Amino acid sequence: MNAGMGGFWPEPWLTRSLGYPGLALAAALLLLVLCLNARRTRRPGEPPLIKGWLPYFGQALKLQKDPLGFMTSLQKQYGDIFTLLLGGKYITFILDPFHYTSVAKNQKLSFQIFTNKFLKRVFSIKKMLTDSDLIDEIHSTYQFLQGKHLDILMESTMQNLKQVFEPQLLKTTSWSTEYLLPFCNSVIFEMTFTTIYGNILADDKKTFITELKDDFLKFDEKFTRLASGIPIELLGNIKSVRTKLIKDLTIESLAKLQGMSEVVQRRNDILEKYYTPKDTEIGAHHLGLLWASVTNTVPTMFWAMYYLLRNPKAMAVLRDEIDHLLQSTGQKKGPGFSIYLTREQLDSLVYLESTILEVLRLCSFSGIFRFVQEDLTLHLESQDCCLRKGDFVVIFPPILHHDPEIFEAPDEFRFDRFTENAPLLNVKLKKMND
Repeated sequence: MNAGMGGFWPEPWLTRSLGYPGLALAAALLLLVLCLNARRTRRPGEPPLIKGWLPYFGQALKLQKDPLGFMTSLQKQYGDIFTLLLGGKYITFILDPFHYTSVAKNQKLSFQIFTNKFLKRVFSIKKMLTDSDLIDEIHSTYQFLQGKHLDILMESTMQNLKQVFEPQLLKTTSWSTEYLLPFCNSVIFEMTFTTIYGNILADDKKTFITELKDDFLKFDEKFTRLASGIPIELLGNIKSVRTKLIKDLTIESLAKLQGMSEVVQRRNDILEKYYTPKDTEIGAHHLGLLWASVTNTVPTMFWAMYYLLRNPKAMAVLRDEIDHLLQSTGQKKGPGFSIYLTREQLDSLVYLESTILEVLRLCSFSGIFRFVQEDLTLHLESQDCCLRKGDFVVIFPPILHHDPEIFEAPDEFRFDRFTENAPLLNVKLKKMND
């Protein structure tokens, strides 16, 4: 994902419809609103307020340039709790892990309200804001991502991964070169889409998948700006790209696919209860599911491959671990041989699991958001913290992932860090739990 805040331009029709005097007036009004919003001052009991000099955007540019470095510098200067102006929103960051539970369990800090606002702004899903029954039924479909349903998805994933690779391997007579990130995007997108939504039987399958992937990546490139609240009309052609993606994921379009997963079948049954069959918001729901399925998997695969390619020892250990498992289950590698691994067998690959966890520790910079429903005071172990209605609260685990008191040499990639061969980590975490 590209989280940069580069330049963006209004759609051409905006100039034609408003004219330059109208644009000047609109710009002046917008600037007035931004300046009024930036006049906020810190009240007694509130965390330090850091707005920056840039109206609306506040500290967004610095945060996106170096999330961990910026958070670390603010922690040293202001402590574990502070409020930032980011994209027109005031967001209070809580960095002390001992305060995470106080945030997560507070009933006045809503995850659902944050999620519903996010879904409307990014994917144009509006009904979730007003229909709690729809929310409950959609949540019930998560059971199809667990237990025996997950086993079925895993088996399908392995088969689809084979179908992505094997035709290329069988017809290739020499190695070809490709950049690592486009490679990961291509493999993960096709494998994920066919696993969740099914296979395309038509001859133009490759064309459809490629066009859908390209549109998806265009949408994802502007995702951060869209999520921050920047009007979609100011993000180039992203509105038309999103509309095309949603159209490609309507019930009518998905009916052309074969082998749809249980979770999508159940979601379709639910969505047909709350929408008419031709309502495009059904496609918006599926775009949200596809985005959630792909977007975090691609960077995880990319960074795992990156670190393994740079660490021959780690690569050798993982190869040996996988080869040993295949031999013990009587399976062979190579074209023409199908590999099937149960969830229990995958769980036995401790070095593979440790590698993935280490990649997530090093490269994941996500936070956990809550919406402040009313003015309140958080009674924390170290201090009381006043929060304002309409603000957001974020806990930010990556600051913990790079703490040298928790992880020895936290900036180093150690593929076996999360195995029994990592005594320092285990001792430190035990002390925290105690």
